Amino acid sequence: MNTKIFIAGLCTAAIAFTSCKDSFLEVPCPNGEPLEEYYTTQEHINEAVTAAYAPLHWPDWDGTAYNALNIDAEIMGDDFWVGGSSNTDNEHWHRLFNFTADGNQTLATLWTDFYSGIKRCNDVIKYCEYGEQAGVDKNDLKSYEMQARLLRVYYYSILWHYYGNVPFYLTNLQAPYTAPQMKADEIYAKLAPELEEIIASNILPMKWDSSNYGRVSNAMAMMLYAEIVMYQNDETRYSKALGYMNEIINSKKYALNPDYANLWEESGEWCNESIWEITYNDDNAQRDWGDAAKNVGGTVLPTLISPNTWPGGDGWDTGMDGWGFLPVRLETYDHFDAKDVRRDATCWDVRGVNYTERYQDTHIWLKKYRPYTETCKDCPGSKNLNYNNNLRIYRYAETLLNAAELIARGAGQGDAKSLLTQVRTRAGLGAIDATIDNIIEERHLEFIGEGKRYFDLVRSGKAATTLVPDAYGYRTNTWTPSKKHIPLAQSELDADPTLVQNEY
Repeated sequence: MNTKIFIAGLCTAAIAFTSCKDSFLEVPCPNGEPLEEYYTTQEHINEAVTAAYAPLHWPDWDGTAYNALNIDAEIMGDDFWVGGSSNTDNEHWHRLFNFTADGNQTLATLWTDFYSGIKRCNDVIKYCEYGEQAGVDKNDLKSYEMQARLLRVYYYSILWHYYGNVPFYLTNLQAPYTAPQMKADEIYAKLAPELEEIIASNILPMKWDSSNYGRVSNAMAMMLYAEIVMYQNDETRYSKALGYMNEIINSKKYALNPDYANLWEESGEWCNESIWEITYNDDNAQRDWGDAAKNVGGTVLPTLISPNTWPGGDGWDTGMDGWGFLPVRLETYDHFDAKDVRRDATCWDVRGVNYTERYQDTHIWLKKYRPYTETCKDCPGSKNLNYNNNLRIYRYAETLLNAAELIARGAGQGDAKSLLTQVRTRAGLGAIDATIDNIIEERHLEFIGEGKRYFDLVRSGKAATTLVPDAYGYRTNTWTPSKKHIPLAQSELDADPTLVQNEY
């Protein structure tokens, strides 16, 4: 098994908060020293860096809600049903699926989780100033600062993708703890130049060594840049985004994994295709039903998306249990060419197996993150909360498809067809023309279950004709441009009356 960096909150000074308006508790560091005296060593600043990574692990279950990032996006797309026990089980997902969300049924905890992350990143940047005054190695401080700045952009990018119009600040707030709510375009105008500066600094490596897997890299920054630029449809930055994709390709640090199915196995974590993953581990994992955000360990995602009352077999023992969310649509399975190796690597087809069916059950599940007994066996406690499946965020296959699409959109010179063909050849398919529609469709097949599809439909203008009522009566509403940004949580509006609710 590959080495995994465990990211967890280590210093009580790096605290979470629930709203931009909430007061920050004054918490001393473990030995009682003032912050400016405690954060003067490499060890202590590294504690703060580690704490800044911790919120990456919270969305799947933060002790309040289940909001795994891939599920949040996929339930608004066209490949899965929501599932669960009924249409009131995790009701916010069902409401988002049918485009009827409101301030009381939305992705409320993402706001809490990622503003906590932003606060911690701001802390790191401040603590690096203390460290510099105390003589901590400047190269280490530069790395810590850039990791924090890049993580901060990532946290903001998630908020921007979902909510659009959000409070923005780069220095932690003072009383009354409010920040101006910026429009989505204004947020983008802050994030893109910040990424350009981080990348240009060349402080972070293109790829970390295996002892540092889990840290953000320059390649991760380049992928995040291409993602937000393409989602914004910012043609003025397409050329730069293509240049970044070419840098990743020409670095030879990454390559397609020859075996697509292996990408989703434990042995496939941090393979040469992986640019960035959010790491989880079952080894002595302590995540439990108490305060999930304070306990390190595994992920609940495989439990969320697997069959209920499993009878045993296929690598998952009797007595293991799933909650039946995110069943794969039959139409999604049938959408694959029979020769496409991605079908059987993506879809766990258990038609014919008897178990307790839940709402919208199709007997086909997302194999990429399915549970195995082996992947939670080292957890001494609640195994269903502590699977070791890393969440894959950016893969080299996306680098190739990004480059192909950017070339097809006129960003620069290159052989888009060759780039597209590399991905299709690995899938067992032949070459096709590198039209924009063909590339979007290839992304569809390549990234099912990875949280990419919904955003691809929105940015490509296909959402309004694809996300429409289905034949089963599950989705009864059609996506409209007003649905691009989901509602802000009513609790945040109550906490800060200056916030303006999104039209939805």
